Amino acid sequence: MSEKQILRRFLIRVLLVSIIFTGFFSIYYLKRMIPEKLRVVCGEESEICLQLPLTATLTAQDQEVTLTDASNIPSDQIHVLLDEGFSLYSDETGTYGLELNLFGLFHFQDIEVEVVDNEMVIPCGCPIGIYLETDGIMIVGTGPVTGLDGVTSEPAAGIVHSGDYILEADGTPVSTKEELVEAICSTGGEDIILRIRRDEEEVEVRLPVVQTAVGEYKAGIWVRDDTQGIGTLSYVDMSGGFGALGHGISDSDTGQLIEDDGGALYEATIRSIIKGSMGTPGSLAGVINYSQSNLLGEITKNTDRGIYGQLSESALAQFNQLECMPVGYRQDVSVGPAYIRCSVDGQVKDYEIRITRVDLSSRNNKGMVIQVTDPELLELTGGIVQGMSGSPIIQDGKMVGAVTHVFVQDSTRGYGIFLENMLEEAAGGS
Repeated sequence: MSEKQILRRFLIRVLLVSIIFTGFFSIYYLKRMIPEKLRVVCGEESEICLQLPLTATLTAQDQEVTLTDASNIPSDQIHVLLDEGFSLYSDETGTYGLELNLFGLFHFQDIEVEVVDNEMVIPCGCPIGIYLETDGIMIVGTGPVTGLDGVTSEPAAGIVHSGDYILEADGTPVSTKEELVEAICSTGGEDIILRIRRDEEEVEVRLPVVQTAVGEYKAGIWVRDDTQGIGTLSYVDMSGGFGALGHGISDSDTGQLIEDDGGALYEATIRSIIKGSMGTPGSLAGVINYSQSNLLGEITKNTDRGIYGQLSESALAQFNQLECMPVGYRQDVSVGPAYIRCSVDGQVKDYEIRITRVDLSSRNNKGMVIQVTDPELLELTGGIVQGMSGSPIIQDGKMVGAVTHVFVQDSTRGYGIFLENMLEEAAGGS
C-alpha cells in the first residue's frame, strides 16, 4: 500500500470520526438547549424563545393548551423558527404535553407543560445562621494514633472511608461524637463493631482500638456530627416555607453533600467583608445568634438545590410585612439587566447585575450566569463572595432565581439557580 493510500485512509477515518462527533455533540447541544419541562401561569400568555436558529413544528398534545407564533393565530400546531419564539396559553391548571419535531419531520423531544396558578414569594436577601445536624456521625477521614508502647499505627485506614456515616457502635445507636468516644473507651482496647451507612447501603465493619493513655482509647478516625455557617435567605412562600443558599451544604473536608437529620435557622449579623479577587473568593464574616429568641425556623431538607424548611410563627409575622413578588419562570429570564438583593453592610439592598447567559434546560443550580455591575457592591465586596449564596435575583419585577456560586478567577461573575428549580425542590420534585 502506497503512502498516498495510507494518508487517504487516515484522512477518511478522521473525517468519519469528526462527522460522528459533530452529530453526537449537536444532539447533546440541542438536548441542553431545549427544556424538558416548562411552567406557565394559568390565564397568562407565556413567551418562549429557545435561541436556536432551527425550524420546528410544535404540536399541543392536549386541547387545553394553545400555541401562537409570529402570525398571532392560535392553534394546536405551529411551525416556527425557535430563535424567534412562540407563545403558550392555557386557562386550565394541570400538566399537558407539547411535541417538538425538528424541521417539521423528526420527532426530537416531548416537553411537559405545567400550568399553575400565579405564585407569589417574598424575596428576602437577609443573612442567616445555619446549624445542621448530620444523619449519623460523619467520618471525615482517618489518621495515625500512638499507643502506650510508642508504636504509631493507623487502625482505621482502608476499613472506613471519608463520607461514611456511623449509625451504631457495638449494637448501640450513636448520634454524637461524645457517644462514639464513650463507646470506643468502653471497649477496653478490644475491637469495636461499627454499623455504617455507605452510599445508601448499611454495612458492619470491625475496627481495631488502640490504648493511647491510661483510660484513653482511640480508633484513628476524624468525625463530625454537625456543621454551621452563614448564608442568605432567598425567599419565603405564602405558607411560611423558606428556601436558602440555592446549593447544598457540603462537608468542607470531603466535599460531599451532608446527609442531614434536620437543623435550625438563626438570625446572623455580618461583621466584616473579605473582598474577592482573581483566584481568591472573598467571604462575609459574621456572628450567628444561637439563642431561642433569634431562632427563625426549622431546616428539613439539605439538597443540591438549596436548604428548605419552615419559619417559626414569630419569624413569619416578621417577614409577612415585606413586599411580595410574582415568581418568574425560566422562560421569563433573559440576557440583560437585573438585580440581586443582599445585605453586606447591615442593610438589605438591591444591587445592579447583568444576566449574561441563560440555560433553559438546567435542572441544577447553574441555570444562569450573572455579572455584578453595581459600583457600590463592587467597592464593598469585589463582586460575589461566600455568604451571598441565596441572594434573590430579580428581573422585570419578578423573582427569577438566586445566586449560587462565584467564578474563582473572576469574582464579579457567578452562577444563579432558577427560582422554579428551588420551588420544585421544596415541594419534593425531582
